[in-house]
Amino acid sequence: MRYFIEFSYKGTAYNGWQKQKNSLGIQEILEDAFGKVLRQPVEITGSSRTDAGVHAEQQFAHFDTELPIVAPDLLVHSINGMIPRDIAVKSIRAVNKELNSRFAATHRRYEYRIIKNKNPFLINEAYLLRGDLDVVSMNAAAGFLLGLHDFESFSKIHTEVNHFRCTVSTAEWTILNDKLIFKIQANRFLRGMVRAIVGTLLEVGRGKRTVEGFKEVLQARDRKAAGPQAPAEGLFLVEVGYPAAIFNESVQA
Repeated sequence: MRYFIEFSYKGTAYNGWQKQKNSLGIQEILEDAFGKVLRQPVEITGSSRTDAGVHAEQQFAHFDTELPIVAPDLLVHSINGMIPRDIAVKSIRAVNKELNSRFAATHRRYEYRIIKNKNPFLINEAYLLRGDLDVVSMNAAAGFLLGLHDFESFSKIHTEVNHFRCTVSTAEWTILNDKLIFKIQANRFLRGMVRAIVGTLLEVGRGKRTVEGFKEVLQARDRKAAGPQAPAEGLFLVEVGYPAAIFNESVQA
């Protein structure tokens, strides 16, 4: 049987989603907890990989079991009692065995959050950046991201992917209360892509790069042409989208 997990986490204490030999990732914690409760080895595949210090308000993953889970809600309760407080499982749902949480997703949406004034309640949850920014120019530059493009300029180097093409459907800066928020949605994201985009857009906002200059970065297909990555603490994975039918159709073991 295959199951989808919906969960969230604050990424400050972890070295990203993926389990690694010398550091702690979210994946390792969940696999350990599910393995103990289900009394079998469990391999969990995430819908998206997040870097160290990056947060997820909504994340999905899938795993397989030999026998069906009789009471998913009770399993959610048991798992939440075992894992740290900065990780929370929301639901466990049976799906057809051919569905993959990564490849079945239709889109991912991220937000990057910036504050101008020190706020003790937002430590590690927003990037503290003092000074004024030209948000109009930043939005003009962000407009070049919309549509299907090659995003190699905003990808970490030595990334093992077949291509760098992504289709971006949303890319805009908004102001909400005391936060400046960059919202970006696409069918897929490359490693480090959002933080590199934000870092380069901030250069536009500071007047260090023109709007047209940002377009040239996108067209260059060269990571050296873009600006530095924005810090991890401001980045949130806020939504992973799937066709509604996959959770409603009859499940085949």
